[in-house]
Amino acid sequence: MSGRRETAVRSRLLQLAALPFLILLPALLFVIYQWGISYYDRLLTFKVTSDLAVAHQYFNHVIERVGQDVSALGDSHDFAVAVERGRMDDLQNLLAERKVALGMDFLHYTDAAGRLRVAATGTDPHDYAPQAWPVVLSALRGRAETAIDIFSPTQLAAINPWLARQAHIELVDTPNAIPTERSDEDRGMVVHTAYPVRDARGRLIGVLEGGVLLNQNLDFVDTINDLVYTPGSLPPGSDGTATLFIDDVRIATNVRLFGDKRALGTRASAIVRNHVLNLNKTWLDLAFVVHDWYISAYEPIHDSFGTPVGMLYVGYLETPFREAKHKAITLIVLLFAVICGGGVLFSLRVARGIYRPIETMTDTMTAVQHGNLSARSKAGNGVPIERLNELGRLSRHLDDLLDTVQSQNQELKAWGDSLDRKVAERTAELEASNALLRDTQRQLALAEKLAAIGEITAGVAHEINNPVAVLQGNLDVLRDTLGEQARPVAGELRLMDQQIHRISLMVTKLLQFASPTEYAGYMESIAADSVVADSLVLLGPLLKKAQVTVERSDTATRQININRNELQQVLINLITNAMHAMQGGGTLTLNSEDRSLGDVDGVAIHVGDTGVGISPENLPRVFDAFFTTRPGQGTGLGLSISYTLVARYGGKITVSSTLGQGTCFTVWLPAG
Repeated sequence: MSGRRETAVRSRLLQLAALPFLILLPALLFVIYQWGISYYDRLLTFKVTSDLAVAHQYFNHVIERVGQDVSALGDSHDFAVAVERGRMDDLQNLLAERKVALGMDFLHYTDAAGRLRVAATGTDPHDYAPQAWPVVLSALRGRAETAIDIFSPTQLAAINPWLARQAHIELVDTPNAIPTERSDEDRGMVVHTAYPVRDARGRLIGVLEGGVLLNQNLDFVDTINDLVYTPGSLPPGSDGTATLFIDDVRIATNVRLFGDKRALGTRASAIVRNHVLNLNKTWLDLAFVVHDWYISAYEPIHDSFGTPVGMLYVGYLETPFREAKHKAITLIVLLFAVICGGGVLFSLRVARGIYRPIETMTDTMTAVQHGNLSARSKAGNGVPIERLNELGRLSRHLDDLLDTVQSQNQELKAWGDSLDRKVAERTAELEASNALLRDTQRQLALAEKLAAIGEITAGVAHEINNPVAVLQGNLDVLRDTLGEQARPVAGELRLMDQQIHRISLMVTKLLQFASPTEYAGYMESIAADSVVADSLVLLGPLLKKAQVTVERSDTATRQININRNELQQVLINLITNAMHAMQGGGTLTLNSEDRSLGDVDGVAIHVGDTGVGISPENLPRVFDAFFTTRPGQGTGLGLSISYTLVARYGGKITVSSTLGQGTCFTVWLPAG
């Protein structure tokens, strides 16, 4: 019986010592592994999503630039004179010259009936029908339009045989792609634009049509790759890539087939093609690209008919990330194994040290129980008698020990309560620090993104300034040349001056967004209610048309120091956003009041609406640059610029919203 009891005690001690290292630590390792893999995948997906956003922005910029170039040519003085004189040879020479200068692949002039009259490339009118394209039909109705279109080899050859040769790409057998009997891709993806041409009296007399072929346009994809994957943005061994597809065929790419040969003519995998082109969805996941796995992002490209005709792709090699993940997992497993092995050995040693004295004392007490009154612990296993003396005194001191334990327990409880309070205070401090750190990280990431976008914005503004200067110069030449004969169209000329000035203001706003500190306005002491009133006068017709009722309450008495035009810009932007949120009518509430923040006196202006509201997940992002809840209708810069303008004068903008009930923006500015 005694032997079984001793065995049970020893077994339980060993189990208790080994349990944390053989069960709990492996379970913890499994949880950490699962969480780490999931977090790793989310990080990779988040990065490629952000990469695709930059590529998409540049792709749209290229499309818009082509449309702007053709629009500038259509409004130019030389073009207007050539069309007015009706000399087709002079017009063809002008188009040929501007085609080279603008980097266009073709330029056509079509009359108001949709018949091709003049082509910079000498297109045969019988082989090309411009009125078949939606962009040309839109221009014939008086509205300029730019889109992506897929041209057949016959259409390309009719425009210029060189375009047909440039578009032709031989297909390369690609693993994981859907089977096909085609041996080449001879269609062309074209940035297609058309601009309505009007005479001096504003009548539509024709259409200026132009286009740029993207097949084998390597500068285009290399620029995307340089923008998205700057040096140092990826770990060593991981290459960033960008590609443009017609259907599932790579027509422009920096993916390498082998050596320096680009993978033109290779095709996307079947699963990606089905997801992006058939289901019309964006792909954000691993994908097999030519000969390796890439963290990939594909988005569909639609033509002017609204049909998915191709894909825009960015991605980076997954192998270095996978190897780093495996190394980290291996290191963690080895570390846990060492900890478990060492812990088990240490626990067994400690358990043995605990069990042996107990076993010795048990043997001694058993011997005494059986009548061996002279038995001593030292006589058994060599345990010093002092240990038995300590155990013997335990019984005599038990009551004293219980009193001591009770007193110490009360002190320990009080100390524990104090420690809990300190831990709670420290936890609150850490949570506040973490929140500040997350906000700082978000601001740093936004600053880096805005720096890159600012460079692009400055470039766009520069490109706009050139044609605006040409327009203004030619308009002055036209006015000086006509002299008194310009009097009948003086109103139209003045309107053109106003529109050119408006474009210049728009360019200034873009540059203001790129370098806000260089465009600070003149400050003056103004009353908030006067700026609110001026803003309502400017937007009055739009508010009436939108069936929006305005409710005002102006109680502010303090003056504020700010540039009047910039405050008006902020209020107009907020009121315009409120109108967009109240489709079908609603109530716009405008209030101004004296309000102090801390020790600083100021004025608060509230702009509220009864619109659809903002969802909780979108509310923290409304002031982020390029974030918009109306894709395709807004740039996402309005609130970001407004926030920057107000902050520059020491103020702030806050927002509160209830989904389905409305939104209220509050502009607070310090008093002057």
